[in-house]
Formats: sequence, structure tokens, C-alpha cells
Amino acid sequence: MPRIQPTRPQMEIVAWLAVFLLLFCLSWFLQWHEGLDRFIEKHHDYPLDHALLALNISGFLGLIYSALRIRDLSREVNRRLQAEKNVDWIACHDTLTELPNRRFLDSVCAQAMTDQREETYAVFSIDLDGFKKVNDLLGHDHGDAVLKTVAQRLSSLFPREHVFRLGGDEFVVLARRTGNPDLVALGNRIVTVIGKPFTFNGVAVDLGASVGFALYPENGDDLGQVIRHSDCAMYVAKKQGRNLVKSFVPSMQDELAKRIRLEADLRAAIKKAEIVPYYQPLVDLKTNRIIGFEALARWKTASGEFIPPNDFIPVAEEAGLIVELTDQLLRHACTDALSWPSELVLSFNLSPIQLSDRLLGLRILKILGDVGLPAHRVELEVTESAIIQDAVTARIVLDDLVNAGVGIALDDFGTGYSSLSQLSNYRFDKIKIDRSFVSSFETDDKQDKVIKAIIALGVGLGVTITAEGIEEESQLQRLQELGCDIGQGYLLGRPAPAEKLATGQVSARICNAVDGAAVCQL
Repeated sequence: MPRIQPTRPQMEIVAWLAVFLLLFCLSWFLQWHEGLDRFIEKHHDYPLDHALLALNISGFLGLIYSALRIRDLSREVNRRLQAEKNVDWIACHDTLTELPNRRFLDSVCAQAMTDQREETYAVFSIDLDGFKKVNDLLGHDHGDAVLKTVAQRLSSLFPREHVFRLGGDEFVVLARRTGNPDLVALGNRIVTVIGKPFTFNGVAVDLGASVGFALYPENGDDLGQVIRHSDCAMYVAKKQGRNLVKSFVPSMQDELAKRIRLEADLRAAIKKAEIVPYYQPLVDLKTNRIIGFEALARWKTASGEFIPPNDFIPVAEEAGLIVELTDQLLRHACTDALSWPSELVLSFNLSPIQLSDRLLGLRILKILGDVGLPAHRVELEVTESAIIQDAVTARIVLDDLVNAGVGIALDDFGTGYSSLSQLSNYRFDKIKIDRSFVSSFETDDKQDKVIKAIIALGVGLGVTITAEGIEEESQLQRLQELGCDIGQGYLLGRPAPAEKLATGQVSARICNAVDGAAVCQL
């Protein structure tokens, strides 16, 4: 038991009592009272008795005053001690959710290093899916309410365990293990509990969670290291999808380290503008003329290695770099397009995550205005899944762009939700048939019928149809027979940097087919 230190008021009371008892004993043994009576009687001409009475009364009043002051001082000391305790609590807890914070977790890890008990833990790292959208669309008040509710749900699920909020939408659960519990099932319970519907002020909020877990001491002698391992597993779960639970395995460390290096290199590449647009021709299949180019992001490192877009685009989205990268690439592409013949169109892909940004349309139109490229020469490609993720914001953004004269193409049609309501609710200028259909439609009768149906749909709606991934001469001929409007693929031209467009090195086949028109004269 820790020794309790007496407070200053308590010490002063003890000292006063000690002095009082000492004087009382001396007065008793030395007969001070009788001697004082004799002295007063001897000098009765002086009002000593009245003076002593006044002194006694003053002393008694002073005693009362001292007692009141000691009481006030005791209260002040108690308030001060309570304030110090509150400061310690605030330093070790998240003020919003009242859960322990990272500092508290660090102290638990330090205690585990010196604890002689052989405790075993399961560490769950939890990151909310869709929380940023709640903040962006509904405001931080709703976001705070969501975090409080998540904290309450986790605390209810783990009433006797430590639940921490480390910041943002990241939580950690430190659960003691007894026996051989099914931790994957427990992780799925976390996902289920967090995923229950939220309703705030009549607004429904859809939320998910990515969960990773690691074991102490199996996955590390240091509890802090095990927490980092569970965080690594959580990152892998988040990367692979929504509402997933992953157990830590050592190979995840290599993947995380690779991702961290890639993110650092990506930041440097964006800062140095090393990621540039390459251009792939869009060909009118009825006239064999190039009608425009699609800008595709290409990252060539200092060593001459090309990093595939499928590797660095997801990292840019997760690291919050996609807006800066997109703006940089679009400005570059628009500047290049100024040197093309005025009838050529620039096609540019938008990341799905960007359609949740209400300011996207304004930024795009500002870039077009700064560069001086007319809006009708720009066509933006969006995917079906991007529209479904946040239909309200996507509708606002796309309507703003269409009203400004920018063309909109529905990319990868047939691979997502393929809802006809999308075609009726949004004003698309073009539908792009995904390359997965084009690659096999010659040998797969069902795929062939799908392409026929899409082309017929385009004719009925008055929407241009583009086929991606044309790599064989037979594919080109078949699409022309079916009445497809525009083609794109390696057969018609590979992506090339702007300087090759200027020298007519995009595609010898197209240059011959169009008899030196358009691109070969750039």
C-alpha cells in the first residue's frame, strides 16, 4: 500500500494541539493559574483581570478564526489535488470519447515490460471505413457524434478490457486472453457492432471498419511492437476492402515497409512533378481519324523504371495525395492540349474518391480557365462505382461540369453496378465498354451479345460508345461491323509522351489509316 502523506493543514492542527497540550501540562504541574490569581490580587489597582479576560476572549476568537482558515486552506489543497488529478486524467484520456489515449497506452506498454505476470493479450487495431465522408458531408459535429457512439459500442463489447482512441478514427483494443478464443470471430463482432446503422438528427450514416489483430507475446516480446503489428494487419485489411478482419503474419511487415517507401517516393515525385501524362489516341472507327487523346498518368523513376498506375494511384488516394496529383496532371495535360488542333479532345480520368469532393468541379474549371483550354475540348471519365459511393455529391459535381460545357464519359461500363438509372439520372456524352468484354467477345457468345446490347443502348440514348482494349485486327473489324463509334487500344496506338505526339510517332498504323491527318501533323 502506498504511504499517504499528510497535508499542510493537518500538520498545522497537530502542531497546535501539541503546543496546547504542552502548555496545559506545564500550567497544571507548575500551578500557573494559582500564581496568576495571586499576582492579580496583589496588583488589584491595575485592571489586569479585565486585560486577561479580553486576552482570553481574543485568543478564543483567534482560535475560531484559525480553525476557519485551516478549513479553507484544507479545501483549497483538496481542490488543487483534484485539479492535478484532472490534469493527469486529461493527459491520458481522449476528451471527446473519454477513452484512454496513446499516452495511456504507452504507459501500459511500459508496465507490461516490468510486469512479472505472464499476461497474454490479443491486440485489435480498428480503423473506421467511410468516416471521412461523414465529416465532409455532414460536418464535424456529426463526425464527433459518430466517434462517441463507436467508443460506447466498443466499451460495451469489451466492458472489462482496455479500449483506446489513438486519434482520428483509429481505435485499439487490448484484450486479455483466456483459453483459446476465436479471435477472427471476435474481430467480426467488432465489425458488426460498428456497422450497425447510425442515425443523427434524422440523417442515416453508413459506417464500416477494418480490423487487424496480433498476439502478445506470440507476435513480439514487446507489447508496443505487437500493437504495431496489429496496425500493420489492419492496413492490409483496409487495402483489400471494407469490413475485413486480418490476422498479422510476418510477411505483412515487408508489404507495409514497401508501401511506406512508395508513399515517400510518391510525395517526392509529386513535389518534383515527375509524374506526367502520356496520351493514347481515341479513334473514330467509322472514319479512322483520331478525334482526341486520353491522358494516362505515368511515373518514370530516376533509374528509368516505370511504376504502374495500379500501384501508385491507390497509395495517392489513401495518403491524401490524389487531389494534388490530379490537379497537377490535369494542368499539364490541358497545357499540352493547347498545341493540338482545335477539333481534338482531351480525355481525363477522375479518381472515384474525388467525386465525394463538392469543390472538385470548381477546381477543374479554374484549371481550364488558368490554362485557357475551352471546356468543350475536355472529357472527364468517371466509373460506375464512383457515382454509387456518394450519389448526391457526384450528381452536384457532374451537373456543374456539364453545365460548364465539359463532356462526361461513363468508364468501365458493365463491370460495376450497370444500373440503367445511372444513364437516365446523369447526362453522359459517352459510354466506354470495358476491356474485359473486348478481350473475349469474339469467342464468347454472351460477351458478344453484351457488346451488341451496349452499342444498341448507346444508339437509343444518343450516346457515343467507345471500346477499350482493342489489341487485335479482328476485334477492330468486328466492332466496326457492330457500329461501335470510337476505339482505343494498343492496336490503334500505345500511350506516348507529348513530345512524341509532336513528331507523329504515336501510331504508324493510324497515321497511315488517316492519311497523315490530325496527329501526324502535330
